[in-house]
Amino acid sequence: MATQASQNQNLQAQNLQDFDPSSIGVDNGNLLGLPFDYDSASTIVFGVPWEVTVSYRAGTAAGPQAVLDASRQLDIFDFDHPEGWKQGIFMAEIPADIQQKNGVLRQQAAQIIEYMEQGKSIEDSAELSQVLDNVNQECQGVNQWLFDQATAAMNLGKQVAVIGGDHSVPLGYMQALAKRYPDFGILHIDAHADLRDAYEGFQFSHASIMFNALKLPQISRLVQVGIRDLCHDEFSLIQQSNGRISTYYDPMLKQKLYAGLSWLELCQQIVAELPQQVYVSFDVDGLDPKLCPNTGTPVPGGLELEQTFCLFREVIRSGRQIIGFDVSEVGDGEWDGNVSARAVYKLCNLMALSR
Repeated sequence: MATQASQNQNLQAQNLQDFDPSSIGVDNGNLLGLPFDYDSASTIVFGVPWEVTVSYRAGTAAGPQAVLDASRQLDIFDFDHPEGWKQGIFMAEIPADIQQKNGVLRQQAAQIIEYMEQGKSIEDSAELSQVLDNVNQECQGVNQWLFDQATAAMNLGKQVAVIGGDHSVPLGYMQALAKRYPDFGILHIDAHADLRDAYEGFQFSHASIMFNALKLPQISRLVQVGIRDLCHDEFSLIQQSNGRISTYYDPMLKQKLYAGLSWLELCQQIVAELPQQVYVSFDVDGLDPKLCPNTGTPVPGGLELEQTFCLFREVIRSGRQIIGFDVSEVGDGEWDGNVSARAVYKLCNLMALSR
């Protein structure tokens, strides 16, 4: 009797034989219409439809679906890894229960944000204090769900990727990686530093993801690229981090480019600061807003998509390994989904190459 492993191998072989990568994208519920399921894929993508703590523009909870819908319009040939699709990529079903909770809790969180924007303290309202506690608990529940899902997939030898949702969503995955890797770094593409301590009272705010990630001692280095919107406290935290945080501010990067330094040279400088194992956290608002105009908190300036791909390639060319990634703050627009789907597919292929 064939083992489960051999059955999966046979299934994958059949999928590869029957699939035409040059044909029209099939609406089969998977990224790019690829012919894989959870068992036969080597990379599992989790979409997390969560934006409870978003502080400006809503819509990123629909980001995972926007990526999935747009992905079928992409051609599968990839210049970095032409046969990368054969690794097997499968996007798990977007959890309806999390999406439903998001809708309810987003309205509750908006009440808290509106109250605080009036200059009032949450501690002065027993009702809103209870609402805040509930939001924080539910956010922790999403962290735990993703931790469990990522751990189960990695225990099967699979790679994991995450699509947000606001930038708070990958924390559970980072925590799962910390159980597996004693030392790794984060390459963080973003317009924001995301180093606020419980922004607006939300322990797991989208603006606090890197503050929370740095609570994990396994993360030895945080290298940020494209940052152009931050507060005084975040700047001080970076300055006082004793080199654990290295931030390449967008205005300074542009100034070096204007002075004649090549982007490739800058990428090599950035990558040199990373340890051997690298997690990529890609907030699409790190890009020029023309590329993802419906992201949650757009900021003028930023990177071109190909500049980020160049940076990711240098991670691979340096001999470092991409151990996981997220693409977050994807808006609900069709073009946002298109651009972000390209980022997800590129990172899937580069992560596979780095193995």
